[in-house]
Amino acid sequence: MISVLVFTKNEEQDLPGCLESVSWSDDVHVFDSFSTDGTLKVAGSFGAKVQQRKFDNYASQKNAGLRELQFLHQWVLLLDADERIPVPLAHEMKAFSARAPRNVSAARLRRRDFFMGRWLKHAQISPFYIRLVRPQKIHYERPVNELVKVEGEIVDLNEPFDHFPFSKGICHWVDKHNTYSTMEAELVQADLNRFSFRRAFFERDFNERRFHQKGLFMKAPFRPLLKFAYMILLRRAFLDGRPGIAYAFLQSFYEYLIVLKTRELQTGNVIPRRHTLKSGQTASEHDESRTIRRISARSPG
Repeated sequence: MISVLVFTKNEEQDLPGCLESVSWSDDVHVFDSFSTDGTLKVAGSFGAKVQQRKFDNYASQKNAGLRELQFLHQWVLLLDADERIPVPLAHEMKAFSARAPRNVSAARLRRRDFFMGRWLKHAQISPFYIRLVRPQKIHYERPVNELVKVEGEIVDLNEPFDHFPFSKGICHWVDKHNTYSTMEAELVQADLNRFSFRRAFFERDFNERRFHQKGLFMKAPFRPLLKFAYMILLRRAFLDGRPGIAYAFLQSFYEYLIVLKTRELQTGNVIPRRHTLKSGQTASEHDESRTIRRISARSPG
């Protein structure tokens, strides 16, 4: 069998569908960032095991979930609340986890993003995500748009899972990407990103290659226009109709926010927020961020 780990923050709307799609697992964990809505009640109603940790950044949150929780099974599926696991993928993952050799530490899944009721088959920038893992063999780096490091082989599975990033509306998507763009700008300003041209094109590992390609792209001039041209002309986002074109505009807008916020930081016209982006975190901050509150799961029904 497979354990499931779902990361949440105020996800009472999306969490029921997510948990329902993984009801085949007998070990479901919800790792919550102190939600203020009904997320915990929803999790308890499905019999999920709930733990809480104060959020500091995306990489450390995932690392904490993988390291601090006790899973019943050696394979763990990582999900966000706005994602769903179709039955064919559940069957494929079960078969894979039962026969995977010891040198295999993770599986890369294909994700389908939906917008305006349509699968963004062409507009989606990358459909490949490492989500089925042996928790002791992986760790995450980079505070936002994190990079996963795997100790061992990675196998590609065929069946896709579904993602609904606009389930709470465009306003929520914009708010979230406003936060992402601030964190990205702070990373650029702090010079925490050191990218290699060679690794961007010749690195064997897909995730490493993608990471360095993104880093080189961050240094390119006219990035918002380049991203729009890439999505419309090379990826042919227009074939996804109105949703594809709208999504290309939104992604270009996100890129422009990073450009503007980076420039703001470089000119000293704004005071940066305090994120845990570097190792210079105080002991009290570190202890507080790693404190996990465990909540007994309520049995369903």
